[in-house]
Amino acid sequence: MDLDKEIQGLSDQIEVLRERVKKGDHHLINELAKLRKRFKKLARRKVETLSPWDRVLLARHPKRPHTVDYINNLITDFIELHGDRRFGDDRSIIAGFGKFEGRAVCVIGHEKGRDTKDKIERNFGMPHPEGYRKAIRVMKLAEKFRKPVITFIDTPGAYPGIGAEERGQSQAIAESIMIMGSLRVPIVATVIGEGGSGGALALGVADRIMMLENAIYSVISPEGCAAILFKSAELAPQAAESLKITAKDLLDLGIIDYIVKEPLGGAHLQPMKMYRILRKALRDRLKEIENKDIEKLMEDRHRKFYSMGKFSER
Repeated sequence: MDLDKEIQGLSDQIEVLRERVKKGDHHLINELAKLRKRFKKLARRKVETLSPWDRVLLARHPKRPHTVDYINNLITDFIELHGDRRFGDDRSIIAGFGKFEGRAVCVIGHEKGRDTKDKIERNFGMPHPEGYRKAIRVMKLAEKFRKPVITFIDTPGAYPGIGAEERGQSQAIAESIMIMGSLRVPIVATVIGEGGSGGALALGVADRIMMLENAIYSVISPEGCAAILFKSAELAPQAAESLKITAKDLLDLGIIDYIVKEPLGGAHLQPMKMYRILRKALRDRLKEIENKDIEKLMEDRHRKFYSMGKFSER
């Protein structure tokens, strides 16, 4: 924690000095260079010692960029659509259309919220069934108008409350997975923070699946796993190690296709740089699939997911 505070402090100092240099205080350039050198040294040391549990904490960092931040910085002319045409609007899911580098795209993502009021309104990023039905409605519009779909995944999981279950939570998630599997447009999904269980998978059936370097993707939270298997949530760090929830683990297992490197210290320290990095990654992944024959694209998508979980006995 002391190292984290020192890295955050240096990041704040660098930002202040950078702004002063931009305004004409050129005598501070040498001091800025020294701070940047120290920051890189500390951040590299931090990265080298990160455990799976450390990455869980980074994925949940309160200052980490959210879906709304990526939309504001990567998507222009964004128009958000609301409601599932059955029950209401779920603000934990953002869905709409905009332009990515001049091309019209459909964008859907989980949103946790920032301040207390926003978090409550967005249910801390845990969607109700109407959120997934809204996503399905917008995906079908994207297919109708032949627009690529970009999704941002960041949720602890779908909301497990009684009301959500009564309104068909499991059916909404299953339908979203089914629709994404058969959607006749290119799809790129990115896990930007937490990828929790079916709540994440409902937006994760894609032709290209990316994960930010410090994001996590798992069937259950480490705390939930520890409570079930070890009868103690305090053993969550041990569970995180066993679950194989990091980007590197999931790339090795063939669950994801690409790891998006984060700025040193994490996306929350240099968000503007993170937006630039993800912009390039999205551009490259879309280029790989946007001109593919649609039948071949869907065949590859189905093969990708049908092959997950295969194993051989020795």
